[in-house]
Amino acid sequence: MAKKESTITAKELDRRFDAGEDISEFLDTKKAHRPNLGQRRVNVDLPNWMIDSLDTEAKRIGVTRQSIMKVWISERIKVEQGEVSNGIRRAHSHRW
Repeated sequence: MAKKESTITAKELDRRFDAGEDISEFLDTKKAHRPNLGQRRVNVDLPNWMIDSLDTEAKRIGVTRQSIMKVWISERIKVEQGEVSNGIRRAHSHRW
């Protein structure tokens, strides 16, 4: 027997979401995508001391070197772009 497709109004979906209800039955995840998350490979030459420091910190918090690099670079980009943090827009301290 085929599963009946669930439909709901936007207003009701918002209400259920705001109430913390599971709304997954109303979402078509086959068509979902997250924009700007395509990946490209880059090669970066880093001094040994920097690699050692990255490895030490990554091991300390239980992640890979690549993971910690992605997080730290992302955080820095957000700071440099003046992204809002705690409701306060950060000023650019300098440009490279």
